Amino acid sequence: MKLIKSINQSMMRFVQGVGRYTLLTCETIGICFTHPPQWTLIREQMYEFGFCSLPVILVTGFSIGMVLSAQAFFQLSDKGLTGTTGIMVAKSMLVEIGPLLTAFMMTGRIGAAICAELGSMRVTEQIDALSSMAVNPIRYLVAPRFIAMLFMMPCLTAFSCTTGIYGGYLVAVDLYGMSPTDFLSPIPDYLTWYDVFSGLLKSTIFGLLIVTISCFYGMNTTGGAVGVGRSTTRSVVMCYTCILITNFLLTVFLNAFFWVFFGGYKIFT
Repeated sequence: MKLIKSINQSMMRFVQGVGRYTLLTCETIGICFTHPPQWTLIREQMYEFGFCSLPVILVTGFSIGMVLSAQAFFQLSDKGLTGTTGIMVAKSMLVEIGPLLTAFMMTGRIGAAICAELGSMRVTEQIDALSSMAVNPIRYLVAPRFIAMLFMMPCLTAFSCTTGIYGGYLVAVDLYGMSPTDFLSPIPDYLTWYDVFSGLLKSTIFGLLIVTISCFYGMNTTGGAVGVGRSTTRSVVMCYTCILITNFLLTVFLNAFFWVFFGGYKIFT
């Protein structure tokens, strides 16, 4: 009976948490359309999310592109298929690796910072002070981050994919002696609008998951400094979990939708 009661309580807490998270997300979206926050608040967050994240995104995309190129060239060299190295690197970066790793890096850098900042404000009653001064905490704290992430995440993903393809090009051409034409020529022939669209759509959804989950855990922090650390850890783990599950669902849905209704149109045709 104790086990059943514990499971029942855990399920109730989970359902209540999902409900509160949904309400926070819906309220944030509604505020963005009806009473958007000031541009200065959005600009500050866009600078923090976008420009300040470029170094880590550069390192991540460039290194992953080099690894993909090295592995593809090594695995395919004895089969006479080294000419597909470029398209393998480009496809992998645009469709899966680029959006996913960018989301992971943004979770560690931005998501944890958001949760810790809002959690500290909650336990020190700064959020309650905003409410007492007739300032909506969602509009002042959550909405600017939501809008900034909505615009910055696709840009960062595109930057990561570009640097990844360039890193793969350097490894294949300069290190393994592959012809630049052999690396680049198959890319326009096999890239489709689906590859670009799916990568940007995934990155946008991942970014919104990161910011809403981090804000939710930060706004509901309790227990002082220990509670801030606990909420930050939980938010990062939940972001990773939701990103992985969402990535699988989006991959299945987008593949089925694209090939059923549009077919494989090439990007440059």
